[in-house]
Amino acid sequence: MTKLTPRKLKALETKKKILNTALDLFSKNGYNDVTIDDIAKESGTSKGAFYNHFNSKYEIFLEKFKEIDDFYINFLKELENEQTEEAKIKKLIHAQLHFLEEQLGKEVIRTIYINALHPNQADFLVSTARPYYRIVKTFIEAGQETGEFRRDMSAERLTNYVTRCTRGTLYDWGLYDNFNLVEEGTTFLELIIEGIKQNSAKK
Repeated sequence: MTKLTPRKLKALETKKKILNTALDLFSKNGYNDVTIDDIAKESGTSKGAFYNHFNSKYEIFLEKFKEIDDFYINFLKELENEQTEEAKIKKLIHAQLHFLEEQLGKEVIRTIYINALHPNQADFLVSTARPYYRIVKTFIEAGQETGEFRRDMSAERLTNYVTRCTRGTLYDWGLYDNFNLVEEGTTFLELIIEGIKQNSAKK
């Protein structure tokens, strides 16, 4: 492992300070009522320091959201004893929904989705290079090999349906106050899984 220099450690500390300060201000005052000047002042840094680490306020939320990619990778060990690919996908997404609800919260998700609709924003949410997409695709490919999942559609297409299921559930969670994320997401996933099973292709 490469040892970080004092300069790099200081930069990481500054980035973390800006990130945590911004999230705290967004929580207290609302995303739209917080400026980059506010973040710099409250964090004891500068506007230049902010732009050294982030291109915009939105990137603050993306940085926080990226924590879930580490969660996916670390959660794989929890799936080692699952006997079917279906069970792995269900357990992964159930844990994903809990993580998003408890660790990120609705305000973060709302802001990410609102800003992701802007044409000039990066396509982070739908990137097929992210761990979530790659892990689900691996499970679906394995399920196609064992006969669990239908083979009349590509693994890419089936993976898109599963991942859209969770994105759609998160979008609705952001819209409605009386929406139970885990319950609705689990039900939606059950319906999608039934549709991608091998026996569905024969009906």
